Amino acid sequence: MSKYYFTSESVTEGHPDKICDQISDAILDAMLAQDPQSRVACETTCTTGVVSVMGEISTESYVNIPKIVREVVCDIGFDNPAYGFDGNTCAVLTSIDEQSADIAMGVNRSHELKEGDEDRYNLNGAGDQGMMFGYACDETPELMPLAISLAQKLAMKLTEVRKNGTLKYLRPDGKSQVTVEYVDGKPVRVDTVVISSQHDPDVTQEQIRADVIKYVIEATVPAALLDEKTKIYVNPTGRFVIGGPAGDSGLTGRKIIVDTYGGYARHGGGAFSGKDPTKVDRSAAYEARYIAKNVVAAGLASKCEVQLAYAIGVARPVSVYVDTFGTGKIGDEKLGEIINRLFDMRPAAIIDKLDLRRPQYRALAAYGHMGREDLGVAWEKTDMADALKAAAAE
Repeated sequence: MSKYYFTSESVTEGHPDKICDQISDAILDAMLAQDPQSRVACETTCTTGVVSVMGEISTESYVNIPKIVREVVCDIGFDNPAYGFDGNTCAVLTSIDEQSADIAMGVNRSHELKEGDEDRYNLNGAGDQGMMFGYACDETPELMPLAISLAQKLAMKLTEVRKNGTLKYLRPDGKSQVTVEYVDGKPVRVDTVVISSQHDPDVTQEQIRADVIKYVIEATVPAALLDEKTKIYVNPTGRFVIGGPAGDSGLTGRKIIVDTYGGYARHGGGAFSGKDPTKVDRSAAYEARYIAKNVVAAGLASKCEVQLAYAIGVARPVSVYVDTFGTGKIGDEKLGEIINRLFDMRPAAIIDKLDLRRPQYRALAAYGHMGREDLGVAWEKTDMADALKAAAAE
């Protein structure tokens, strides 16, 4: 019998890095709402009293960036000077240029189009080189690894009980972490839960611990996964009053593992937030998840990882790699051939298939981009499972 432990973490929407992700994606959403062809690469930083927005943006839209920044920060809950950061009064700095013409020429007309292949999905080349990974497994109903699934849900619950008034003394910043015990490759129990939440200064550690166990952990983690040996840590330093941008600076794209699979699968290194879908860091990562999830949903494997790689200005991926970790019902080589036949992985085709030019990204900028069936995003659909199953049976 083989036993091991795996840990994943998440953060709440009030974490400084996540504040920045949400601002960048809120700006992207506002631009896509007016001009779906907007080219956006929007980066945000925040620290005590200051939010800075910078990037390369080409768009026909007009959006009031300082207004969006303040709305996002206040909606998260940083609307009180006592919290050390207040969206109503913080400074907002902007530094925006247009997209580089050298990049635009490869995105506007792909290598294939220049070579004479006028297929409509060859209109756009990839916005950059790089590799992107997608993953799925049968550990949860949404086909995500259990540790990151629970960590995301705990972070969401922590925000829910703060915003609905159940635990009024909580403040926006917070983190969760879950360690899962595996036996023979299957999750059997939760070994450790760590919750850290910013709070008002006059609440006791004892009350925070009791309330978080009752209203967050026990309300989120299935009872069957908890036992007398499960270790629970709540605010293990003993105090977490100073938080958000007053406690730590924030930066867009610094939570890429939280955004995806909690470290359970590989990652190409590219962040999502603030990038329009011509950037394959975002669109191809969604496509890889879509492919992997449909493979598992089709029953062709219990685990599946897909890697896509691109060259800037070239529409078709330079490589497609599939790994089912020995769980595949058919060989990985054959599965890869089927995937190449059934899925069009050119950026324009991905954008079309997954409806990526519509505003939908701020909601994804906290609590993960993958497994978010609650948001109805297209890359979480399993509408290709039957086609994959039929092709595998040929």
